[in-house]
Amino acid sequence: MPHPFELEFELALPADPEQVWEAIATGPGIDSWFMGRNAVEPRVGGTASMETGGHLETSTVTAYEPGKRFAFRTDPAPDGRFMAFEYLIEGRDGGSTVLRAVHSGMLGDDWQDEYDALRSGWPFHLHTLREYVTHFAGRRGVPVFAVQPVPGRPAAEVRAALTAALGLPADPPVGRRVRADLPGLPPLDGELVWSDGERYEVRTADGLFTFLHPPGVVLLFHHLFDDRAFDGLVADAAEPAWQQWLTALLSS
Repeated sequence: MPHPFELEFELALPADPEQVWEAIATGPGIDSWFMGRNAVEPRVGGTASMETGGHLETSTVTAYEPGKRFAFRTDPAPDGRFMAFEYLIEGRDGGSTVLRAVHSGMLGDDWQDEYDALRSGWPFHLHTLREYVTHFAGRRGVPVFAVQPVPGRPAAEVRAALTAALGLPADPPVGRRVRADLPGLPPLDGELVWSDGERYEVRTADGLFTFLHPPGVVLLFHHLFDDRAFDGLVADAAEPAWQQWLTALLSS
């Protein structure tokens, strides 16, 4: 049976409401901190879409008040499952903004696992949003995605492979410098800005690089802010290069 849920988060952002609106309610803005490649039709009743690894998910825009409120929801599945998202923006003194994010809907039979994944994932994504508006304001991020299944491999073994490749200790603290020479890729030179049991995030001068390793799979969600990405050259080359690196690291 479907199970109702609701998650609510609030965070202060060092950006004005117009900048936050651009980040959460436009395709290029969402591309710069969330998952996949996104598009938003800017009107109530319009379509919001996200494509990740060949999977396309579409939603209907249910609220569109520029600088104030943006909401959308997926169509219900045959068993009643759906997802609804709402962002509420409130300007504060000094050019800052408070953003409230609400994620609700109906989950499936394994709702507890789904709920736990959503509850642990949202703080990370909102952290990435803060990193974006703090360090890359006014720049457009190009998303890069790669995935490598690791069925049957112990989580500790997968984690050790990732940390070794990134030149990190087993349990690296946030704030640690990251300097890694990765075969077939530019050197990774930046700061570890997120570290937990399932993911790392590295911020460099021109990108946010996320390495996610839940049980059975490793996923990369990167956001490149290199201006050359807009002529297609960097963007077209980056995704297959990261996929090749990930496969070589974990396929043996």
